[in-house]
Amino acid sequence: MESTPTRSALLRAREERQVMGEGFRFLDEKRLLLASEMARQFERYRQEREMFLQLHQEAVAALQQTLLRHGLHGLQLLPASSEALAPLQPEARRFFGVILQEIPPAVDATPPSGNQLSPEARLCQQQFRQLLTASTLLAARSGNLHRLLAEYKRTERRARALEDVLLPELDALIHEMDLSLEELDQEESVRVRLGRS
Repeated sequence: MESTPTRSALLRAREERQVMGEGFRFLDEKRLLLASEMARQFERYRQEREMFLQLHQEAVAALQQTLLRHGLHGLQLLPASSEALAPLQPEARRFFGVILQEIPPAVDATPPSGNQLSPEARLCQQQFRQLLTASTLLAARSGNLHRLLAEYKRTERRARALEDVLLPELDALIHEMDLSLEELDQEESVRVRLGRS
């Protein structure tokens, strides 16, 4: 931006100030929206984490019951589950350029496997399947929070650069140009008056 005090330079500086002001207002609003989305995502993370911890306790209890029934050696000899986990279908959506993963909970309608398994072993299998699904949901939510936080920090840096550096500099330049043009106008009017006398 040229700082020579001319009317056209002053108009350009004022136009640039208006554009920067709009940019700052956009970034400021974006910060608020990102913060509110982070709060929503964090609340869902907190709920899903509580569910995960509850499922973890139930899975550990089921594992203990299975160990009591079969012993460590017997548990190691039990066959793995023959059913595949129900595939999770992640749905991606964009929020101000941030990709957010939403994973709807899959309904696992597969019957318990294997008649050769004891009730304790079947329950243990089911509990750990649920725990694995819950951990996937929790990981997706955590990723959302990390991406939102990174975008918030980036937006915050840009907004602060505009607010604390660029806008004050441009305001000072406009003020100086106004004063210089005022002085030039006064000098010109004095010259005109002296030329008439």
